[in-house]
Amino acid sequence: MNYPVWQLYYLNSGTLIAVIAVLHVFVAHFAVGGGIFLWLTDLKSVREKNYELRQYVRKHIWFFLLLTMVFGGVTGVGIWFIIALSSPWATSVLIHTFVFAWAIEWVFFLVEIVSLLIYHYKFETLSDKNRLRIAFIYAAAAWLSLFIINGIITFMLTPGEWLRSYNFWDGFFNPTNLPGVVFRTAVCIMFAGLFGFITAVSMPQSDFRDKLLRYCAKWLYMPLAFLIISGFWYFYAIPENARLTNFWLNRQTANAVNVFIVSSVLIYLLTLIFIMKTSRKLQQIAVFILVLIGLAWIGGFEYIREYARKPYVIYGYMYSPSVLVTDEERLNKEGFLKYAKWSPIKEVTEKNKLLAGKELFNLQCLSCHTIRGVKNDIVEKTKGLTKLGILSQIYGQGKVRDYMPKFIGTEKEMEALAEFIASLHDKRENKKTDFKPIQEEVSIPSFNSQKDEYVLLAWSTLGEKCITDSDKWFSFLYPGSSFQAVLIKRGLKPEIVSENIEIHYEVQKGYENPSRHSEFWKYSESLKGKKLAENTGVTGKGLSGVFDYDKERNIFSAEGIPVLPYRDDGKFNPYPVFKAKAIHKSTGRILQTTKFVAPVSTELRCFECHSGAPRWNGISGISDNTAKNILRVHDRNNGTKLLENALKGKPVMCQKCHEDFIVKSKGIKRHNSFSASMHGWHANYIPWKDERACNLCHPNDAKGNTRCNRDIHAKIGIGCTRCHGRLDEHASAVLLSQEGTTTAQLLLRNLKPETPISEIKPRAPWIQEPDCLSCHVGFQKPANNVRAFNKWTTDTAGLYRNRKENTEKIPCIACHSSPHAIYPAFNEFGKNRDNIQPMQYQGTPLPISSEMKCEVCHKVKMQGSPHHANMLRAFRNKKALQ
Repeated sequence: MNYPVWQLYYLNSGTLIAVIAVLHVFVAHFAVGGGIFLWLTDLKSVREKNYELRQYVRKHIWFFLLLTMVFGGVTGVGIWFIIALSSPWATSVLIHTFVFAWAIEWVFFLVEIVSLLIYHYKFETLSDKNRLRIAFIYAAAAWLSLFIINGIITFMLTPGEWLRSYNFWDGFFNPTNLPGVVFRTAVCIMFAGLFGFITAVSMPQSDFRDKLLRYCAKWLYMPLAFLIISGFWYFYAIPENARLTNFWLNRQTANAVNVFIVSSVLIYLLTLIFIMKTSRKLQQIAVFILVLIGLAWIGGFEYIREYARKPYVIYGYMYSPSVLVTDEERLNKEGFLKYAKWSPIKEVTEKNKLLAGKELFNLQCLSCHTIRGVKNDIVEKTKGLTKLGILSQIYGQGKVRDYMPKFIGTEKEMEALAEFIASLHDKRENKKTDFKPIQEEVSIPSFNSQKDEYVLLAWSTLGEKCITDSDKWFSFLYPGSSFQAVLIKRGLKPEIVSENIEIHYEVQKGYENPSRHSEFWKYSESLKGKKLAENTGVTGKGLSGVFDYDKERNIFSAEGIPVLPYRDDGKFNPYPVFKAKAIHKSTGRILQTTKFVAPVSTELRCFECHSGAPRWNGISGISDNTAKNILRVHDRNNGTKLLENALKGKPVMCQKCHEDFIVKSKGIKRHNSFSASMHGWHANYIPWKDERACNLCHPNDAKGNTRCNRDIHAKIGIGCTRCHGRLDEHASAVLLSQEGTTTAQLLLRNLKPETPISEIKPRAPWIQEPDCLSCHVGFQKPANNVRAFNKWTTDTAGLYRNRKENTEKIPCIACHSSPHAIYPAFNEFGKNRDNIQPMQYQGTPLPISSEMKCEVCHKVKMQGSPHHANMLRAFRNKKALQ
């Protein structure tokens, strides 16, 4: 940020460095190993008095001199030129920190030049003794040059104690110096043999030529053990966090590692051609291929080494965009552009936002990314993301996958960068049809408090059954609502009736054919492992049928009902109404009839970040475009092939890998649960932590197409975070429950919730939820600003939807309704759509029997309140009903 930026948008400076550096390093290692090769081979020719070997050395020197001194020297200068342009600050640090070392290295380099020229031009006139001395001087100077440069290069990866002392020796003799020297020395010796093949194969066919080829092969095999041992030594000398980040999280490293491993195998396999009796032509072809493989080998190694120090250019000291780690906090607070010396823009305004974003891209992104260029194209990388998606990516950059540096700057600067990157894309499809709920009143079933003998209470166990509705591509929530019911025989001592009783259910007209509106049934075999009949749920039940009786809980239950919010008449209503009838099996007499809502939502607003539009008539569901964008991101981040499989007609349930209690999936061991993965990942990326974040995935938005939070809590202003916590708090709780998964720790390490992580209690998703009684202590009025977050139920028995009142007979949900729809509910699709049963049995939308309306079940007023103490007082939020 203190130097001008070299604006290469198509072929960035990092790519140019890689091209020049790999070629130079390839030759530079030969310059060291080849010097040792010349000295020892010349020594061998003298001791054995082998004239042919001496002539080979003479021939090899000219090739060696041209390649190392001419090509190597030019590319060496090229490296200095290119790094000074691309990363001038880091280059300056290296020069000033190791000025003494560079001076020594130049002395050694000068000795190399002089000794090699003498060795070449005086080869025939010098005595054997003096010639070998000159050869040794060159070999020693070349290796010492390697020793000096290795100390500086390894410093960039592992500066060690230098970060605290800034002492030359601490920086030079850093943790990877010694393993680096041993490894590179072994590489030099190996390359000496590899390049020896080049001059050897050009010789005429003879016994000497065959011996020479086998001699060169020995140079490749001799250092193999040192390569392997020092390679592991080098790897484990790297800081553990760097190993984790760059050898596990960074997918690009895997490509370099694969190149390194494959080329290693090929080098040693191809070398066998020169050991065995083969034709001269084959050997010449093989040596050409071998040199290319050797180039790929050193390229793979150098890329691995470069990747290993990301997100830094000098590990722990300077980030790759040339920002000091010590400046990060100040720049985040005061602004990055303010201190960018060469930027004409110092502050982001509405007028200059796009230009400011371009400046930020040049300063923070251009060192690694291009714009429609050959490597790390930012347009391709952000393909399938909206402006909010790009903003989220920038916000989360460097947190989970910290091989990328974090964005440094203020929120306004972050938004400006997102604006600029978004402007590089063509106009995206990211619109939804404006939706306004149409109120549809429900006829309230009749009830005669004097004559009727039974009260039938029925409900949906969830306040909103959510469905992914992208079954062609993936699914994590398939159609399948769960209903429950109890039949109460009225009397002074009411009884729950189950013997000789059947309870039937039937959906309202227009919702009977969900398979017309969803592809779930087409892909059910791939998703659920079995082919389902159309309009039938995974339990075999359809849109009409009979409840099963649950003896253990003493309730009637119907699970897996495949209801959707789409109607055959083209209308969207996420609150279809079911009719329930209690029938005496022996006589066929209808004992009581009621209605209840089966809330169901396909409103997942993934398109807000992942582009696209709602699937069903622009109103709801996940479109093909959005779904494919999501799968591309998952595949890129996790190395999966979900999109490829989906294109072949084989979509999968996310819970195939990720355990999830709600769909009864055990997942794969050591994978995070589905809830931990989803919340943990997005908490690191979504720039909001309040209800806005919740509304991106859950159907809670007051302007959305579902408007799930419709009960008395929402009416008086109690939002999601009061019970479930902010996004980062919620994510932390479920991540803390994951034992033995490395990714949970990765997702946790950058979360900074308002409630310290050390104080957050782990929570098993769907099993441990906020406890109602943590706010309503003793069933009384909650204290002001009390929160239910971090006060979890112990197990499923304590969940609101499973809990029973004090007598352990009537489920709480039977009288108070489903979560997020607690009576009185305020449904914009119909005033009493969620209040049918209280209106039916007592003429008010309040909880069943509230305000001492005991006669609903008891037929008479009761003096006490055996169910719970709160029944004795009047409903306190009557103003909300007005």
